[in-house]
Amino acid sequence: MPESHGIEEIADAVGSPQLGTDRGPLAGMRIVELAGIGPGPYAAMLLADMGAEVIRVERPGRPGSSVPPQKDVLRRNRRSVVLDIRDPRGRQAVLELVEHADVLIEGFRPGVTERLGVGPEDCWAVNRRLVYGRMTGWGQEGPLAQAAGHDIGYVAITGALGAIAGPDGKPVPPLNLVGDFGGGSMFLVTGILAACWEAARSGLGQVVDGAIVDGASSLTGLLHGMLASGLWRDRPHANMLDGGVPWYDTYRTSDDLWMAVGALEPQFYDEFVRLLGLSPEQGDRSDPKRWGELRSAFESAFASRTRAEWTAVFEGTDACVAPVLSLVEAADHPHLAERGSFLDVGGVNQPAPAPRFSRTASGVPEAPPAIGAHTREVFTELGVSDIDGLLRDGVAEQA
Repeated sequence: MPESHGIEEIADAVGSPQLGTDRGPLAGMRIVELAGIGPGPYAAMLLADMGAEVIRVERPGRPGSSVPPQKDVLRRNRRSVVLDIRDPRGRQAVLELVEHADVLIEGFRPGVTERLGVGPEDCWAVNRRLVYGRMTGWGQEGPLAQAAGHDIGYVAITGALGAIAGPDGKPVPPLNLVGDFGGGSMFLVTGILAACWEAARSGLGQVVDGAIVDGASSLTGLLHGMLASGLWRDRPHANMLDGGVPWYDTYRTSDDLWMAVGALEPQFYDEFVRLLGLSPEQGDRSDPKRWGELRSAFESAFASRTRAEWTAVFEGTDACVAPVLSLVEAADHPHLAERGSFLDVGGVNQPAPAPRFSRTASGVPEAPPAIGAHTREVFTELGVSDIDGLLRDGVAEQA
């Protein structure tokens, strides 16, 4: 059973910078990612952005995503190898990677990696400290565990989707941000880091069961507390944060664009009403029976000017009003531009690493590699004796 690698030892082995550099706070952590789509790759990207070395194991002839590989932002900051895990020699090569890793991330249906011979017990046979991160929609157990699914279905059964709807009550899919990435990736990353912290003390790895339904349910915690307190109605567009009140909603401008209003607190609401050009009497929100009239007044006011004109009125004030920007426009917003919240990597505009660290900065991400760009390099480093044979027989591929 291999000993755990210290940070300095791993850094020397893989040529990583020492602590205190711009590599990120996870420098020295090595992660094996079995290629998938969506939340698993995003979790691996977040860890890679923070300095972990991520080796992505891709399947022959399977790009795994509809996005061209070298424009797939979720694949950035990786080394890529191609292995056929169904072949015994490919499986053995994965276990050789695992022997030198701290974490493995996989996003298959429950039981698949066990059948492939790279399940938790297989991996712990060569590295007992390994943290085994599993990313699924439904979780490892339960009536739906083996069913296919997507973000919209996961958030549907948690109540999150039902709470996001317009005035007609029709639920609006929140892209795949609430399920895949919020309820999935973020919770998997949290679990992996917690398990690594514990493994450093116990010497034992464990499975992190990252289920999107669990994470998305957790995200609704505030709403459940409000519901129990009588501060939330169990129907959409009838509450403080779902567009049910006129001062937390979006409004169309004269150029057919939109402004977002979030003037919840009294002092912010008063500033909003004043800058919108309404009198205190017109903006009185104390009587719920007048809220329909109040919404109409807001609609009329916003429709009188362009988005740019309203932005000039509200920006930098305490009115809590902002322009609704497109993905393309966002990078040019002055605040985001000054902070460098977006950057160009390999000709692709994309979000910068987050969060930020004062001493061990994450640095500029590397562009996603070609599939299999590092197969020979990685296995040569590890001393795999028959890499030429694996390549020749199609068990491994080099870009």
